[in-house]
Order: sequence, then C-alpha cells, then structure tokens
Amino acid sequence: MGSFQCIVSLDEHAFVLRICGDEDRATQSVRRRPLSRALSLARADLTVDLSDLHFADSSLMLDLAMLARRLRKTGKCMRVEGARPQIQRLIELVGLDRLPGVLVAAPAA
Repeated sequence: MGSFQCIVSLDEHAFVLRICGDEDRATQSVRRRPLSRALSLARADLTVDLSDLHFADSSLMLDLAMLARRLRKTGKCMRVEGARPQIQRLIELVGLDRLPGVLVAAPAA
C-alpha cells in the first residue's frame, strides 16, 4: 500500500486542514505533522476539508478523533466537510460523527 499519495496541508489563515488523495496507515506518519500543527494553532474551530480525499481507512478516522478530542479540551470544535459518500460511510461506521465537538456536513454529491 505504499503507492498511496498523501497530501495533508494546513491553511493557517483560514484554519482549514485539507486532506487529499489516499490516506491509510502507511501515510499516518506523514500526516502527523500537519495535524500537530493544527492543534498548536488552535485559536478557532478547525475545518477539515475532505473534498479531495479519495480513499481512507480507520487510521485516519482515529487521528481525526484524537485531534477533535484535543481541540475540544481547548474549547474548540472540528467541522468535517466535503466527504465523498464512501468516506461519509466510514465516518459513520467508526462514529466520528457522534463525537462531542465534531460537526459533519452533509456528504458531497
């Protein structure tokens, strides 16, 4: 699974974390830096843009759940938007959408 493309970037001005391409356990170490950066800059609620995410496994959902928990400790929320139908199903399956402080927008068409 090392062929997956991993792109995770943080727009510090808009406070948007964009996750693109394919994300699985093999890309977990690469995404940790932007996730940590988002946490260290937690001056406002964080938007996680998944509109260009094509594949993900539960390791990404776990990382997002941990990020949401840590943001919640600072009084911030996490909004997840742009999920494709298969990613939305994964979000619902693992329960990310039911965590306190996590708002999941309706899935993208």
